[in-house]
Amino acid sequence: MEVNMSFSHDMDDDDEYEKLIRRMNPPRVVIDNEACKNATVIRVDSANKYGILLEVVQVLTDLNLIVTKAYISSDGGWFMDVFNVTDHDGNKVTDEEVLDYIQKSLGPEACFASSMRSVGVKQSMDSTVIELTGSDRPGLLSEVSAVLTNHKCNVVSAEVWTHNTRAASVMHVTDEETGLAITDPQRLARIKELLCNVLKGSNKARGARTVVSHAVTHTDRRLHQMMFADRDYERVDDGVLDDKQRPDVSVVNWHDKYYSVVTIRSKDRPKLLFDTVCTLTDMQYVVFHANIDAEGPEAYQEYYIRHVDGSPVKSDAERQRVIQCLEAAIERRVSEGLKLELCTTDRVGLLSDVTRIFRENSLTVTRAEVATKAGKAVNTFYVRDASGYPVDSKTIESIRQVIGQTILKVKGNPEDTKPGSEESPTRFLFGGLFKSRSFVNFKLIRSYS
Repeated sequence: MEVNMSFSHDMDDDDEYEKLIRRMNPPRVVIDNEACKNATVIRVDSANKYGILLEVVQVLTDLNLIVTKAYISSDGGWFMDVFNVTDHDGNKVTDEEVLDYIQKSLGPEACFASSMRSVGVKQSMDSTVIELTGSDRPGLLSEVSAVLTNHKCNVVSAEVWTHNTRAASVMHVTDEETGLAITDPQRLARIKELLCNVLKGSNKARGARTVVSHAVTHTDRRLHQMMFADRDYERVDDGVLDDKQRPDVSVVNWHDKYYSVVTIRSKDRPKLLFDTVCTLTDMQYVVFHANIDAEGPEAYQEYYIRHVDGSPVKSDAERQRVIQCLEAAIERRVSEGLKLELCTTDRVGLLSDVTRIFRENSLTVTRAEVATKAGKAVNTFYVRDASGYPVDSKTIESIRQVIGQTILKVKGNPEDTKPGSEESPTRFLFGGLFKSRSFVNFKLIRSYS
């Protein structure tokens, strides 16, 4: 007991010392729209702490800013970063509200207002959060949505990722009548029971797990954590991506400086930097230096890392695991299939109805983003044919006739989706036809209004 108390006392002392250092040396944020011809330059100087890089990158990512270049240095007690960023259209960031938010989120005000702030963790006081992870199978999103609708739960937001025959989803739901979090224990227990039965399916050997919590993690980071815990990085030879399509990741040790150097080359896309930094952080690695270049179609990232225990990568097995996990982090958000955008007045059962129509027309959902803004449902779905062949334009038009031509819009050409030779016909994603495979982990997180 005395040992535990001493350890706790040491931790408290360390925390108080860190807060003192940050108060004596508050973060400094400089935003410059003159230094670079085609980007806004953001410089962040701060006392160093574990996870600070992810904290900064997360703020920029949540604002939908594109990082075209970055230079990172945090060797020693000081953290110095330079980010070249643009808005989603490739222009400099000139919106005063956005610039002010960056200053408040990363500058001294953030330090003094919440020195104990955890990266990616927030409280949800007005919704119940459902987390799903496990084996992907056709029709699961439709079945889960139907259960929620039948129990008068409205899905106000959701994010669905699929990768390597695995899937993860974070859903925010409210009570149909109150519009707030569900707090009735008996009702929650019933919803848990039914959803667990759906998740188990016919795979009785792998049970579902239920957890209740008040804390809600940043959705994108939580999805990475869920899929990492589900070991989606363990490669399944399903023919989905050949070696040319996969990101090029290498890890070598720089013995003179006691660093491991991680090099990543991949096709550039939004939020790529967040995905890699998030994964390195959750794997307990510290980034001491980094160089990011994403001005062209290909992104180049170079990280100088050590484990939190101070050591570089120690073995070939660890090196392979780092490579696999970074490959998975990059691939999870890749949008396979035809992009469909739905915008209409929100109502209870909307997600259930839409996914049922997709399922009935043999479409699977590879990724989905569901949101509600000012009473409007704004949803994005990436869909493929359930058998792995190109999406038939006649099928899409038939679906639009049912849902509404002005409600559901197609982004891209159905003929652009890859043929079955590029996809395994047995690779079922989060949507489509009913089958017997099942999700294995389920969490219901409740927050009170």
